[in-house]
Amino acid sequence: MPELPEVEVTRRGIAPPLVGQTVSNVVIRTPRLRYPIPPDLTQHLVGRTLTRITRRGKYLLFDFGIGIGIGTLLLHLGMSGSLRLLPNDAQATPAQKHDHFDLVFGTTVLRLRDPRRF
Repeated sequence: MPELPEVEVTRRGIAPPLVGQTVSNVVIRTPRLRYPIPPDLTQHLVGRTLTRITRRGKYLLFDFGIGIGIGTLLLHLGMSGSLRLLPNDAQATPAQKHDHFDLVFGTTVLRLRDPRRF
């Protein structure tokens, strides 16, 4: 399980290229992760600009500028999850079996991968 230092390193690694970017698409491959992903999540996120990424414990909070709690996407890496920054090119980086969720920001994709999903 990623511990606090790994979660903080992940936050610091993904924040610079993503903060200030606008979500152009959301791809949900597994709608039931730790909690069910709302079916209307795409409608809420597309067109929103990511203003900051913070951490609360082992949760990553993606703030889309509406205020904490409202307009904040919570993400937990679970037992063995990881986030990857990939180019927005489906041919170069096709989704694999354990790739559950993509946030597409123009030319960059943030992909959640977790082989041990409960």
